[in-house]
Amino acid sequence: MNKLLRVVVTVCTTIPILGVAKTTGLLSVAAVQGDELLSFQRAGVGLYRYDNQHDGIMLSQALLSNRIELTTNWSAHSVLNIQQDKDVKIGFSQAYAQYQPLTKNHYKWTLKAGGFYPQMSLENPELGWTSPYNYSHSAINTWLAEELRTVGVEASVKRLGNRVRSAHSFNWFAAVFKGNDPAGTLLAWRGFAIHQRQTTFNERVRFARPVSFATLQLSKQSDYVLPFEEVDGRFGYYLGMHWDYYKQSQFRVYYYDNNGDPGALNVDTGQYAWDTRFLSVAWLYKFDKQTRFIMQLLGGKTAMGQQRGINNDFYSHFALFSHQIKQHRFTVRYDYFTVRDKDDWQFDPNQSNGESVTASWRYNLSEQWQLGAEISWLKSDAAHRQPIGFNQVMSQQQLMLVAQWRF
Repeated sequence: MNKLLRVVVTVCTTIPILGVAKTTGLLSVAAVQGDELLSFQRAGVGLYRYDNQHDGIMLSQALLSNRIELTTNWSAHSVLNIQQDKDVKIGFSQAYAQYQPLTKNHYKWTLKAGGFYPQMSLENPELGWTSPYNYSHSAINTWLAEELRTVGVEASVKRLGNRVRSAHSFNWFAAVFKGNDPAGTLLAWRGFAIHQRQTTFNERVRFARPVSFATLQLSKQSDYVLPFEEVDGRFGYYLGMHWDYYKQSQFRVYYYDNNGDPGALNVDTGQYAWDTRFLSVAWLYKFDKQTRFIMQLLGGKTAMGQQRGINNDFYSHFALFSHQIKQHRFTVRYDYFTVRDKDDWQFDPNQSNGESVTASWRYNLSEQWQLGAEISWLKSDAAHRQPIGFNQVMSQQQLMLVAQWRF
């Protein structure tokens, strides 16, 4: 499956001469006032992307989205991300080919192959899986952007309501994939987080090293995760359904199972396969053209190690309210998240929980330029912190002033 992804990346980035290419992009610069807790990105215990060592002007996000019309039915897609944290990193977050035949039938079907996001989120519908609401994603979609990507094949069938004189449209999804075996690693040893960073293919995500990694049971585990690593050779799958009512109400439900073998280990990279499965439910309601409400909940289980030495349940939900007044959009979101430790490995505590409130303002100067500000408060309780010298319960806050250019 990794070979398939390499082929698709090559197709998406090297053959624009074979068809009509369309490239769009986004450049976002932020002045950040970070928290004193060192970010997980720097192997700290902070749950934001930035800390006070990031104070100042940062390249918070830059991306290029490319679509190439190969034939009437075939297209190639890629999203290249450029991100500045400790260092500037460049990589693809999506690269896939899509087959979507033209038809006058009541049902339309689509086939995608490569690396891409499952369409679980109603919070991130814009260019390159970005959000028009808050600058930082919800805890749910932060985790999806970190540890989840489909590297495989997805088929979907859509029934358009306007073709059958109905107010209701439906879309059904089924996918098989490889990779994503380590999904669950960050939830166990860091917990949920709040930020807008998207992991690119072949990138590693760090976290603070727990004292439990000094034990025999976990001595082979690295203090980072390679989210899209293939470890056990098994295929995973997900099933999904979208239900739209006149585009006023949108409902999405997905069941995901990576079918991981929790005893499988890649000794060279220190990555285990985690048996991770969850249910995601999202709903968007538009009161009118200016006002909308979004909620999403995600709950599941993850386990790793021989005899499932680590066995955790996880859950998160958020509620978002957004209102637009002319060129201004105001958004507020509440997040709740928890990981429940259900195993007998007392030497490796994975229990964590927290809540967050994030408020933002965006002002469209033009179709290309936008200014904005965001403030976020977060309180969390994580059992793994105390053994490495931190308070178990911590409060954080983050302020960002943002300038964004689209082209």
